[in-house]
Amino acid sequence: MDFIKPERLWLKDHPELDEKWVQARIAEDPAMLGLGELVLRDKERTQPRAGRLDLLLQDPEAARRYEVELQLGSSDESHIVRTIEYWDLERKRYPQYDHCAVIVAEDITSRFLNIISLFNGSIPLVAIQMSAFKLGDKVALLFTTVLDEVRRGLVDEDEEVYEEADRTYWDARATKSTVALCDDLLKIVRTFDPKLDLKYNKFYIGLAKDGHPNNFVIFRPKKDFLKVEPRLDQSEEVDQSIKAAGLDALAYDSRWGRYRFRIDGNSWKKDAAVVTDLIRRAYEAA
Repeated sequence: MDFIKPERLWLKDHPELDEKWVQARIAEDPAMLGLGELVLRDKERTQPRAGRLDLLLQDPEAARRYEVELQLGSSDESHIVRTIEYWDLERKRYPQYDHCAVIVAEDITSRFLNIISLFNGSIPLVAIQMSAFKLGDKVALLFTTVLDEVRRGLVDEDEEVYEEADRTYWDARATKSTVALCDDLLKIVRTFDPKLDLKYNKFYIGLAKDGHPNNFVIFRPKKDFLKVEPRLDQSEEVDQSIKAAGLDALAYDSRWGRYRFRIDGNSWKKDAAVVTDLIRRAYEAA
């Protein structure tokens, strides 16, 4: 097998491959950033009195948007300020979404990484370093997250902000059959702790013990399926387990630290072993 040594390219100095080229490649496949299975909502998005946002990406499952700013070369003050400004404008214009600011640069220096980390405690902010390599007559882009957003408080730590609901609400919002899948999974949960019960909230069905939330796994019934979301740190081992089982997996929710997958009444029992294992892992990690 032939070996080709990759040649590092600095796109800031490249005569042909400019920021527009990088923008187009990400727009074609937003997943290359490593933020999940995102879709392109807009590029060169005009901001009132503030220029243009390079890329607006969205997680269609989590109703979450990412305001992405690109910079060839090293990150600088104006890049950081611009990224945060665009994030702030978008979140105010579209408050129905969660928003995350994303800085992409060829070189995020330690100095600016320290500056960015100061904002990261109060602003959902991700810094990604981009590297370009020439392989023969091809060019490859590699994106590495050097600063991830600080994970926010878990839903059960501030439960009062979520409106309570009941079974009737969910039967009408989804279907009785998909809500009934929660009963099946509750049986699994109770093998770990028989005192756990379903707790119905407006946006999800969680768990509670003696009236106190314990949401190591939550459920979101839909018309045709049930979304299951165990809280687990992402790992290669869990990724491979899900892939090997053939679960209908969704993008990992890095904001809340949850794996997400879909099951339905016709097929989920063939995957019962891996579903049980994922819920058990989440229970043990809680």
